[in-house]
Amino acid sequence: MQIVNASLADAFARGGKWLACKPGCAQCCVGVFAINQLDAARLRKGLAALEAQDPGRAARVRNRALEVVSRLSSGFPGDPATGIISESDDMVDQWNDFANDEPCPVLDPETKTCELYEYRPIICRTFGPPLRSEGDLGVCDLCFEGATEQEIEACEMIPDPDGLEAAVRAEHETATGASGETIIAFALVR
Repeated sequence: MQIVNASLADAFARGGKWLACKPGCAQCCVGVFAINQLDAARLRKGLAALEAQDPGRAARVRNRALEVVSRLSSGFPGDPATGIISESDDMVDQWNDFANDEPCPVLDPETKTCELYEYRPIICRTFGPPLRSEGDLGVCDLCFEGATEQEIEACEMIPDPDGLEAAVRAEHETATGASGETIIAFALVR
């Protein structure tokens, strides 16, 4: 996390004037996305910390997660009992069309801020700055308005420059027995 956070801070320092990211901007918090078991464990730790700090707020997060799981279980492209997303090739289209309008259960609906910000998944930490995926440099629709390709490239975020995430994830999976990807709602209630 320290490496990812340092990469994020560096990307914000280089691209700050182009980044629209701020409390209340929740565009990247709508639509489900896959998270790994390290992210899921971090979220559960964050929810436990929130429970100790503010039980009412934690209960609201948990209730939103339960509501999301209830709404999405029948069409979930995986095992709704475990919340693990299927890795089957024939589920790709179902996943691509799945819950794209669903707000994150950790998003406070009034303030549009993340209730578990310090514990958010890596993918949430990488929204905003330009990020390379499958050879393309992607950027948020709200960010880098009017920037040239060179200006965008100069602000690219490299979240795992030393390639450590896979080894850390494998170590976690071996230690806990938990594997596979899930979504935030299932991570918080399963």
